[in-house]
Amino acid sequence: MEKWYKEDLAYIHDVGHSDYALKSAPGILEILDQNSIREGLVVDLGCGSGVSALELTKAHYHVLGIDISESLITIARTRVPNAEFRVESLFKAHIPTCSVVISIGECFNYLFDADNNWQTLVQLFNRIYTALMPGGVFIFDIAEPGQVPEGYKTKSFTEGDDWMVLVEKEEDREQSTLMRRIITLRKTGIHYRRDDEVHYLRLYRATDIAERLGQVGFQTQVMNSYGHYELPKAHTAFIARKPM
Repeated sequence: MEKWYKEDLAYIHDVGHSDYALKSAPGILEILDQNSIREGLVVDLGCGSGVSALELTKAHYHVLGIDISESLITIARTRVPNAEFRVESLFKAHIPTCSVVISIGECFNYLFDADNNWQTLVQLFNRIYTALMPGGVFIFDIAEPGQVPEGYKTKSFTEGDDWMVLVEKEEDREQSTLMRRIITLRKTGIHYRRDDEVHYLRLYRATDIAERLGQVGFQTQVMNSYGHYELPKAHTAFIARKPM
């Protein structure tokens, strides 16, 4: 039984919270063009419901999407039938030789995989570096400390035609972690079905990430936007290039 982004949350995330991936896509395509990468394989780690994959295939890239959520991958396969998708932990998946690796939406922060720690993350950076062709790029973003005011819990509520979602967030500054409790209500017939998930994220500082990327061998650029799309508060994006 899957634990993360189960059927209802996967549906709600797709229909109600795809803006991050959709608004990031033009900027990512621009970065690829600036690096003279106009074809080839893009590996999308934490691909979600395939929003980024669709934009990449429209631009004539081949896409391999990897995500831990079976429900999100089911949606992605329907949305982008000409891409390849796998249900796996992005920290354990084999990364084939490719031109580009992307990971959009703070995927490396999630503690869905119990093995996610600094050592595992750096090992992943090394595997990505090895998989990339010379001149290839690795584009991703992270959540940093400062998501929630210290000592506070925040609560938010959003709804659509057939769903509602309530999110409670609390940050532990000492442990550099963020807790999100997510309650979903999805209409089934005349009733609403309730489900809930608790997600934990490890929060990283951009300066530490940039240092690790440099140690691996990447040439790194730090950004607060993908093109014209400004990232949310306390989020940072990276373009890590493998030298020719």
